[in-house]
Amino acid sequence: MAADKSPSFIESSFFLITLSNFTLVVYDLDHMIADPFSHLPKTACRAIDMQKGDVLFRQDQTASGLYRVVSGYVTLQRTGLGGDTLTLHRAVSGGLFAEASIFSENYHCDAICTAAGSVTKIAKADVIATMQSNPAFSEGFTRLLAVQVQQYRAHIELLAIPSAKERILAAVQAGYLDATVTELATRINLSHEACYRALRALCDDGRVVQTGRGQYSLA
Repeated sequence: MAADKSPSFIESSFFLITLSNFTLVVYDLDHMIADPFSHLPKTACRAIDMQKGDVLFRQDQTASGLYRVVSGYVTLQRTGLGGDTLTLHRAVSGGLFAEASIFSENYHCDAICTAAGSVTKIAKADVIATMQSNPAFSEGFTRLLAVQVQQYRAHIELLAIPSAKERILAAVQAGYLDATVTELATRINLSHEACYRALRALCDDGRVVQTGRGQYSLA
């Protein structure tokens, strides 16, 4: 299981990627949004070391806080009725997840560490109390949530690309292929066979090059 350590909070860059005709626009959000969590009491933020496979929370578990990734990766996933695993979100360094837990009694999915690292857990009770007493925090936190919505919309736009080749290409451009091809497939709603076929086709077209086993980059 994940191991707690002394409270700390590490600021990281956020990147927003929007898609328009498969052209990516990247913004450095450090210069756009101040870190709202600096308004919280120090005891609100608790650092947790993670090993691959550690579970931070399970679906239907009582919600006690949201999280921010310091290093490593955390995958939010849900198991369907047929037993298939659906990846809802993959949080990377600087990324928030479980934001909805602030306004929910329970978590709605599983959060599993897919690469060793650490996260900061931000206590739900402290967030709610500070929202009620500190307008600067409320505004900053709302702005941050708005950015998260934009990121999710960009992801949905990527998923709406009908061609497997173009969806894979957009995903590679967006930096999605930083783990295994199988994990990429779950993130963009394709079978791993379709992902491999599309990657081979993109390599044949000269738009992507294979740099190693299961590793690809833009040509």
